Amino acid sequence: MARVAVVGVLSLAATSAAGQAPAYRAPRTADGKPDLNGIWQALNSANWDLQGHAAATGPVPLLGAVFAKPPGLGVVEGDEIPYLPAAAAKKKANQANWLTLDPEVKCYLPGVPRATYLPYPFQIVQSRNGVLIAYEYAGAVRVINMGAPTKAPADSWMGWSNGHWEGDTLVVDVASQNEDTWLDRAGNFHSDALHVVERYTPLSADTLNYEASLEDPKVFSRPWKMSMPLYRRVEKNARLLEYRCVEFAEEVLYGHLRKKPGN
Repeated sequence: MARVAVVGVLSLAATSAAGQAPAYRAPRTADGKPDLNGIWQALNSANWDLQGHAAATGPVPLLGAVFAKPPGLGVVEGDEIPYLPAAAAKKKANQANWLTLDPEVKCYLPGVPRATYLPYPFQIVQSRNGVLIAYEYAGAVRVINMGAPTKAPADSWMGWSNGHWEGDTLVVDVASQNEDTWLDRAGNFHSDALHVVERYTPLSADTLNYEASLEDPKVFSRPWKMSMPLYRRVEKNARLLEYRCVEFAEEVLYGHLRKKPGN
């Protein structure tokens, strides 16, 4: 009995100590802020569909498994995107006509938050007054203002980003995005009223937790949230490479304007 009691006390002490283990504290930059510098990438299938989904054939069934849709558990809190009725109908139409309507097919800039979970890496570069995020896809770039919040002069593909720190978490307020970007290949979309709040939180030396809260009264009945881990690219000489997809999309966009032979 005494031996059992001792084991129980030790187990309780170990559990208590584990519960009180300090949270990870990221290394600091010269100005004392958490160091998020590095090349990061999401490893999930959110770009195909934010919600949970099964594997499916690709847009060209004759190609077999090539370009098939990978399965995914989903990254949306509660696995529900709260569309208003008319918006839900538009999402369904988008999904049915994905191959001709998705801005990704045309190499348009992806917007926020989609830029984060496209299947390409991106790089975070910090300075005292700003944070630069450069994306491999289409050479997209955005600068997060870390000073007093400012307003965008006009709507744009990547929106206008103002940031601040909450402890070790980089919080980014993104507004003024145009309505022409989608959230994934499943047809999930937004309007020009979209407001996104991102949170980047270090979990370990090589992982961040990414969270995005979305609000758009023209499309959604309430705010909703997605979250996912981001992983540091740690291979030797990791870097962003050029992915100039504009030239790949020229035939899709302008091929019909070419004169036919003999005309």
